[in-house]
Amino acid sequence: MMRILLVEDNEMNRDMLSRRLSRRGFEVLLAENGQAGVELTVSQRPDLVLMDMSLPVMDGWEATRRIKADPSTSAIPVIALTAHAMASDRDMALQAGCDDYDSKPVDLARLIQKIEQLLDASQKPPAGRLGT
Repeated sequence: MMRILLVEDNEMNRDMLSRRLSRRGFEVLLAENGQAGVELTVSQRPDLVLMDMSLPVMDGWEATRRIKADPSTSAIPVIALTAHAMASDRDMALQAGCDDYDSKPVDLARLIQKIEQLLDASQKPPAGRLGT
């Protein structure tokens, strides 16, 4: 079972999205702020992180930078989730190291497609290595 870490400070969003992901067959880990998200990523090694960008304690941009800077977690895909739908916000998330970006309110079908694409890509061996 694939594990997704959902880093979201809004309780309603966290509960709704975690239930919907669980129904889709994912194991969901939860964090309420960026610092807890970084710590859980290091300790639990989820298959993917859904990162709200507007978080208390440490924002999602800084949390993502720390996850991507750590060699032990840098390969874990991170999808930014934000209510800010401006192109500059998308660019900031990608510059912080996010692998993809999705806006709130979440369109579950679109988000699941992005999750599956990133999980499929992260499960493949790197180019030039034939399963060794």
